Amino acid sequence: MADEIQHLTRAFSGLGGLGVDEPAMVSALAKWRRQPEKLSGFRKSFNGFFKDHGGVIERCEEEYMLHLAAEFSRFKNLMVMWAMHPWERDARLAHHVLHQAHPAAIVVEIACTRTAEELLGARKAYQALFHHSLEEDVAYRARDKPYCGLLVGLVSAYRYEGPRVSEETARAEAKALVAAVKSAGHAAAKLVENDDVVRILTTRSKPHLVETFKHYKEIHGRHIEEDLGHEETLREAALCLATPARYFSEVVAAAVSDGADHHAKEALTRVAVTRADVDMDAICAAYHEQFGGKLEDAVAGKAHGYYRDALLSLVAGGK
Repeated sequence: MADEIQHLTRAFSGLGGLGVDEPAMVSALAKWRRQPEKLSGFRKSFNGFFKDHGGVIERCEEEYMLHLAAEFSRFKNLMVMWAMHPWERDARLAHHVLHQAHPAAIVVEIACTRTAEELLGARKAYQALFHHSLEEDVAYRARDKPYCGLLVGLVSAYRYEGPRVSEETARAEAKALVAAVKSAGHAAAKLVENDDVVRILTTRSKPHLVETFKHYKEIHGRHIEEDLGHEETLREAALCLATPARYFSEVVAAAVSDGADHHAKEALTRVAVTRADVDMDAICAAYHEQFGGKLEDAVAGKAHGYYRDALLSLVAGGK
């Protein structure tokens, strides 16, 4: 019976992980009929969910019930997000972040990893849904942040998407970035407010930025994201613009790590849904290169039930 109880405890996400194991719960409903001693043993052993109440009953803990509601909703949230029009999805993600005091990373992600038309579409959807422009809400909500100008510029951009790059200009702007980094030292706010830094990151095409960052490495001997680490918004923007697969692999790795917080866990659904049809193979390759192992194995080891199955369908497809 101990194994059955542990199995059901795991199904309730009681031993960690993401989501719940619905089939295991349904199986217990059938197998444990007319066996109240098993259910009693389950309540007594699941200290996180139940607590002895004066020796009379094992009472459900309110805090764990809230946690459990969130775990049950992961599959629902994934399916709703998957069914949405991509423009509406991005608009709702951005609105939620801006109005719930979440980190700015999701806004950076939307602004920097979508095509020019996709970002414009998200801005149109934002206006239609919320009767404000995305730009004005970003400017207002981030008005006290040093990265406000950068963020407004990123969401306002309509980048050239052709292949042409001026090597001379890319090299010159790499030198400008090196000068800005050296001038700022460890003062992150000074760097994120630098006019050249903001102009280059918010206006240049992605192929141009790839070349610029390549020249930066040749001149300075370090990858630019290493020098932008003191200002997380800058680092996220640089990664999303030039190496999105690497950025998303880091986000997913954080989501499935032990001790991941609420925001980190939520990112797993977002990345799986928004990148499945875009660059998931590249993200899986980047994950393997950075962290070893397969991304689908990491997801399978951390998630439960229908949520796990849905994630694996998006991450691994028919493999």
